[in-house]
Amino acid sequence: MKLFFLSAASLLAFASSGQAQIRAIAPHRTKDVNQYAGLNKAFAAYFPKEPPARAVLGIARLPQDDAVQINAVAVRDLKDKQPVCPPAFKPNNAFSPGMLTHDRLFVSTMPGADPSTGKVPQDPAAQVDLALDGMKAVLEAAGLKLSNMVFVNPYLTREVPMRIMNERYARRFEFGNTPARATIEVSALPEGAHIAYTGVAVRDLSQRRAIRPKNMPPSPTASPCVFAGDTLYCSAKSGFIPGPNGGVYAATTADQARQTMRNLLDNLEEADMSFDQVVSTTVYLDDLSESAVFEKVYGKYFKGTLPAQTTIQQIRPAERKPDEEGHYPDLEQMSLIAVRSIGLRYVHRRNSRRRGQTSLGCGIRTFSRSICGRA
Repeated sequence: MKLFFLSAASLLAFASSGQAQIRAIAPHRTKDVNQYAGLNKAFAAYFPKEPPARAVLGIARLPQDDAVQINAVAVRDLKDKQPVCPPAFKPNNAFSPGMLTHDRLFVSTMPGADPSTGKVPQDPAAQVDLALDGMKAVLEAAGLKLSNMVFVNPYLTREVPMRIMNERYARRFEFGNTPARATIEVSALPEGAHIAYTGVAVRDLSQRRAIRPKNMPPSPTASPCVFAGDTLYCSAKSGFIPGPNGGVYAATTADQARQTMRNLLDNLEEADMSFDQVVSTTVYLDDLSESAVFEKVYGKYFKGTLPAQTTIQQIRPAERKPDEEGHYPDLEQMSLIAVRSIGLRYVHRRNSRRRGQTSLGCGIRTFSRSICGRA
């Protein structure tokens, strides 16, 4: 599949660069998800026809303290583009519940709410089931099943216990062959939801293959990585030391980041790949003020061009104290996407040195010549 991975950018700048080719887009909102109606109005204006699949999150903080940032995936070939809408879904001119390409389906966030009324039930388990039912409905409308999923983002607020989410989620997937996953606690979700799922599915199951390093036991909730053709989707990893007596024992962001990168390298090597083939990363920091600390470690693992990157702080910082067994809270996590054919990887760079920001590739093409200006 020919993809274009874009890091966080303004809605206006991105929309003017070729809105018809956007397949999936994720605006990360920081201040007030109650302005969701205004966001929808802006999207409807920029995407008047067949809007992309989309996820909208309320988070604690963005780089440069922006109010809104966007990351996105685009495809060059529009031949098989097709929006997907389940029968019970209430029409919305700001986004499509799903967007098909010739080999993949991108699914918008499906909230834990009644699809016909928008009502959120009191029971957290019922909310999880409704969100999973919504994702399943989009897949079925595209002629696919949950087994076609290669990557899932569960987004939840503290009102939904992780234990309940995992227990209900595990019922829907084959043990040891689950999608890759990045489970993120967020500050808020639109329209009062407390749980939502979004993700990517592959249309041809013969193109789907889960990857698991030998030091990782099979999981009922997440595969370390899953191939969709030549694209590898890897679960979010933290500074967790795997194996017997595993846990997060490092007390600092830098030390946890080193273990995170080691864990991600284990996944890549199991797939006969390397960091040089990574095209996109999403970084979740406990405290965005430590971005430079994380980046100093992160940058050592890449040669030359950095991948497209989105970095956010999704909730307030945790209390940095170990528990009785010496385990520390996660201070950072990272998920990634890599492509098997490195010869198809090119960078799109823009000048992003505003307010002290390090210049990074703002997009990675996996299909064409460089489309960059000089940084």
